Amino acid sequence: MDANQKVLGVGSRVKHPAYGKGAVIKVFKAAYEVCFMMYGIKEFGIDYEKWEVIEHIPHVAEDSFSGIEKSLIKILRHFSDITEEVPLGEKWKDGKLILQPNDPDLKSKEIPIDTFFHKIVMVRDRLRVMEQRVNSSSNLSDEEKINLQQYITRIYGSLTTFNVLFRYKEDHFKGESK
Repeated sequence: MDANQKVLGVGSRVKHPAYGKGAVIKVFKAAYEVCFMMYGIKEFGIDYEKWEVIEHIPHVAEDSFSGIEKSLIKILRHFSDITEEVPLGEKWKDGKLILQPNDPDLKSKEIPIDTFFHKIVMVRDRLRVMEQRVNSSSNLSDEEKINLQQYITRIYGSLTTFNVLFRYKEDHFKGESK
C-alpha cells in the first residue's frame, strides 16, 4: 500500500461494485471486514481499490479504542440498514412453516422457520431505520412526523403476532399501549 493512501477506519462507508453499500466493521493489519446489508460480512485486503469510498473515517488503533469501536458498531447498526443478529426461540429451531392451501389440488409450501424469522427481523430493522429517518427529517413538519410515527407504531402492532418466534422479550415488536 502506498504511504499516501489512507487506511479506512471502523465506520467508514463504501460502495462495492457487486455487494452495494457497506460499512467497515473491523480493521486488521492486512484486511477489512465489511458488512453489507444483503450479503453479510465480507473480507477485503487493505489495498482493495475497486470500491467507492462514500465516507472515510480515519483508522484508530484498536487496542486503545476498543470501547469506541464497539460504540461505533452499535451506532452503525442503529442508523443503517445492517440487520442485527436476533436469536430465534429454542422451540422453533430447525422447525418449518407449512402453508396449506384450501384447494387440495394445490401443493403446500414449506419454509424453514429460521428463514421466515430472518425476514421478520429484517422487516423490524427496516421499520426502525424508517422511524429514525422520519424523526430526523428536516423536510417534514412536526405534525407530519407525529402522523408517520403513529402509523409506524400501528405497523409494529400488526406484527406482534410474530413475537412468539423471538427468544428474548426485549426483541419483540411493540405496538400502541392501551
